[in-house]
Amino acid sequence: MQIKGLFNFDYSYLSLPEIFYSPVKPAPFASPQLFKVNTEFCNQLEISIENEDDLLNVILSKNSRQDTPSFAQAYAGHQFGYFTKLGDGRAIIIGEHVTNDQNRFDIQLKGSGKTPYSRGGDGKATLKAMLREYLMSEALHHLNIPSSRSLAIIKTGEPVYRRTLQEGAALVRVMKSHIRVGTFEYAARFSSNEDLKRLTTYTVKRLYPEISEDENLGIRFLKKVIENQIDLVAHWMRIGFIHGVMNTDNTSISGETFDYGPCAFMNRYHPETVYSSIDQNGRYAFGNQPQIIKWNLSRFAETLLPIFHENKDKSLALAQTTIDEFDELWKKKYYETMLSKLGIVSNNIIYFDLVDELLELLKRLKMDYTNTFQELIQELVSDKSLFKHEALTPWLNKWKNTIDKCVGREQALQLMCTVNPFVIPRNHIVEKVLEEAASGKLIEFEKLLSVISKPYHKQDNISEYIQPSELRFESNYQTFCGT
Repeated sequence: MQIKGLFNFDYSYLSLPEIFYSPVKPAPFASPQLFKVNTEFCNQLEISIENEDDLLNVILSKNSRQDTPSFAQAYAGHQFGYFTKLGDGRAIIIGEHVTNDQNRFDIQLKGSGKTPYSRGGDGKATLKAMLREYLMSEALHHLNIPSSRSLAIIKTGEPVYRRTLQEGAALVRVMKSHIRVGTFEYAARFSSNEDLKRLTTYTVKRLYPEISEDENLGIRFLKKVIENQIDLVAHWMRIGFIHGVMNTDNTSISGETFDYGPCAFMNRYHPETVYSSIDQNGRYAFGNQPQIIKWNLSRFAETLLPIFHENKDKSLALAQTTIDEFDELWKKKYYETMLSKLGIVSNNIIYFDLVDELLELLKRLKMDYTNTFQELIQELVSDKSLFKHEALTPWLNKWKNTIDKCVGREQALQLMCTVNPFVIPRNHIVEKVLEEAASGKLIEFEKLLSVISKPYHKQDNISEYIQPSELRFESNYQTFCGT
């Protein structure tokens, strides 16, 4: 369904049983206005915008789209370890945009009003929260980490109450798919085995068509999702990203990062770092993310038991064997990723101590995670140390000797410069620009967006974006589940 040259919509998800979705239209906002459009991303999606009003009308199902089958998805999830029946409480998919090369993307409107899954909520969102998701999702994308993207922000012209009265907004979010572990948990708990099989077949065909003819489709599917989630979380650890709310309903089957509520970037290194106001026991702390993704994947494996084998005992054995592979897969991917930060192309166990010893030093010396690796790059370039801590000297000598003997400095530097960002969205700067942007002043927001769009390039005049926040700020900083 071509819409005025904007979107090429399809609705393949509606081929699934109706238990998995509910038809719903966006709320009729009082005076909607396009506030921010990601023009570069529109071009990548082959969306040509001649008139912004056309985009607004399409997204809000106005004019020619009254009969278009937009829908909210049903799903469940374990939130902080407890199972809950959920669903898109304030989001609807307005269509699946298919590009000329047949890539398919969900176009979702978040903050679009009540749905059958709102559970008493208003289904709306604040401008500040949507700006935050826009900023963070773009940051992850430019850090070369799979992520949802933000196409546009719409001011709704209506106030929204979240602790205080704030300006309302909706976000146009784009993903390869919004199918999540929680979707399969919903299928396993509330639908038939036949419906579960249809969901599995559909998801594999859409996201992993290369395995669709595999003899044991369920196990191959599980392994594929495990591999992608391990890869994703390892790269979160590489850049110091803390998702903050790794519930199973926020674990995508496609391996994309999404839901940017209480997320943040770590400054001074400590594995127990938590910023989320709702994570009072540190379940989703930085260093816990590998264990949590394993737990989430175990819940995913449980949903697929009827797919693995018709014999329950054999099915359980297949699932357990596959999940038992996680620790070795994680260890391999994690150390491979972290060693690349040190300029070493390897996951050989003889080098693992280099990673572990450095991280222990960073923790003990309360050193900035991002800047430390930039200083290591300078250490190789000039051999003149920028480090003030004598406790680092033995490790530095050991590391440089390893580089000189096994890799060579030129090759090490090339690798380090591709995986160690110069700049991340520093928490204090994020909060500052969001406050200004929410009041209508976008200059600093746009400047930060520009800086973080080139995180691996040395840029002029960005010293303020490189400096970590003061310890007092970090000690009291909290993020909230506002998106």
